[in-house]
Amino acid sequence: MNNALYFIKKLDLREHPEGGYFAEKYRSNIVIKSKGQFEPRSLCSSIYYLLQGFQFSSFHALKSDEIWHFYSGSSLTLHIIEIGGKSKEVRLGTKLEEGETFQAVVKSNSWFAASVNERRSFSLVGCTVSPGYDIRDWKLGDREKLTKLYPQHAEMIQKFTRDHVV
Repeated sequence: MNNALYFIKKLDLREHPEGGYFAEKYRSNIVIKSKGQFEPRSLCSSIYYLLQGFQFSSFHALKSDEIWHFYSGSSLTLHIIEIGGKSKEVRLGTKLEEGETFQAVVKSNSWFAASVNERRSFSLVGCTVSPGYDIRDWKLGDREKLTKLYPQHAEMIQKFTRDHVV
């Protein structure tokens, strides 16, 4: 069994609607009311998230900040379009001398996607969301709408969105 299948089984990961596999591992019992969210949310939540080879996490946005933590496998690239349209890429991994980092923050309301850097491998990461993840605060990117909003990033949007939106 390859390492990706080992982690999928051992961590009880299931398919994620934006691509890859995930399992929620923590949700705070502390509930808060946060600006921009209509209902109270857990203080924070966390998941394991795994992408294999050519899989990618489709562009999506959250109303909360999300901290990505690198655990195992290939380095991973976060493709981020910040509010205002500026884009950046952040590489999560162990090669600090090559500009990789163990963790990165994606600010709330940014559009972002993720991809595995070594296509014959996988990336296992953790994602911590604060205030905690709630499906009502998650938006999956629509290729046509995002391209109209950010025509300067059309190629990246095309690459990291799917033909259909769930």
